[in-house]
Amino acid sequence: MLFPHLFLSFMIILYHSSVADAVSVPTSKTFKFVDGVIRKLDAISNHPFSLQYYSNAANKYTLAVGMGIGTSNSRLIWVWAANRGRPVGENAVLSFGRNGNLVLVDTDGRVAWQTRTANKGVVDIKLLPNGNLVLLNKNGGFVWQSFDYPSDTLLNGQGLRPGGSNNKLVSRLSETDDSPGPYSLVINGEGKSGIPMFYKSKFSSEPLKYADVLLDFFEERLDNLTFYVNPPTSDWGPDYTNQLGLHLQGETNIEGLWVQPKYNSTLSLLQLGWDGNLHVYTYYEKGYWNDAWDETFTYFASDQGRLPEKCGSFGICSKNQCVACPTPKGLSIWSEDCKPPTLPSCKTSTVNASYYLIEGVDHFLSTSNEGEGPMKIDDCKKKCSKDCKCAAVFYRKDTSKCLLTNQLNTLTKVIGPSSKGHIAFIKY
Repeated sequence: MLFPHLFLSFMIILYHSSVADAVSVPTSKTFKFVDGVIRKLDAISNHPFSLQYYSNAANKYTLAVGMGIGTSNSRLIWVWAANRGRPVGENAVLSFGRNGNLVLVDTDGRVAWQTRTANKGVVDIKLLPNGNLVLLNKNGGFVWQSFDYPSDTLLNGQGLRPGGSNNKLVSRLSETDDSPGPYSLVINGEGKSGIPMFYKSKFSSEPLKYADVLLDFFEERLDNLTFYVNPPTSDWGPDYTNQLGLHLQGETNIEGLWVQPKYNSTLSLLQLGWDGNLHVYTYYEKGYWNDAWDETFTYFASDQGRLPEKCGSFGICSKNQCVACPTPKGLSIWSEDCKPPTLPSCKTSTVNASYYLIEGVDHFLSTSNEGEGPMKIDDCKKKCSKDCKCAAVFYRKDTSKCLLTNQLNTLTKVIGPSSKGHIAFIKY
């Protein structure tokens, strides 16, 4: 009586084996890339995009998609990273096997990154003309795509959606460190939130919202955001051709157009910079011998005081320049050494804490958070005194609103007749 069951099991094994063989990656498409000289993978490129390794430190390499030429006169911009923040050593192995899994293995055998697509019907790998690295099934459908795993950049046609791996952009830690940094642009799909931008520091338990992109005309739940370039011709006329912007999808669909680039090119990208600023760059094909990149749009172009670390850990910003370092004795010339006062220990009573006054300034959070109130100035200071982590009070005389913060960083100079109505009390 066991024979039929054994026969059935044998047939099932044969069936699954034949199905797997039918959808395996052809041998001609497989590869194992081991190279002591880290460089681009010529087999996976589609000008101006290429899959390659880059390094900003000795024996630390990141597998990434670069955009551009990478000559002495024109830089590469890294638009997607596989093993971001988890660099591998020289002679790491990138392999694409018959089972359809793309895997990066470090020299010690550690799997640094993989697509997790083994035995899921993958038959090919391609880098598309728009910079999307994809694994395809036999029908040409996407089993996996890099567009679903953005780092700090959106390419033309790439989007963000609430939930999952593609709901946010996260900045680099610095110009030379591609580890995830403190800034993020997030699509959360909750309420009338616009497109919030957050800053996370060691002084804040939760990310601090420092901007709302396009909130002025999209005050509804956002379900999808796509960076796009209008085609060279448009039914709306020449003013709407080749425009760069965001397509916002929620209860209604809105196109937020920002700028018309100098060049008729769909090779543009939106990048959240390591400094928290939002940039659009356009690649110019004929710029090989010069810088091929045009900085087409910058979100905080004329208001860099809203960037949390524009003036480092402390300073006043006016007209995009760090101009003063506030101290209990007054304002001194700003330098990178400018630091906020050291707060009294939480073990010490701060009910009678001391403060010094600065007139005509706002905190970088003020544009997205007015604070509590209305309340009197003295009551506002008392709230801060009772909180040992509170570093300062920002008060608006016209609204009697009180903003408490544990984080100082950049203060923005308020210019105009109302400037004296914006005051700050710094605890020391």
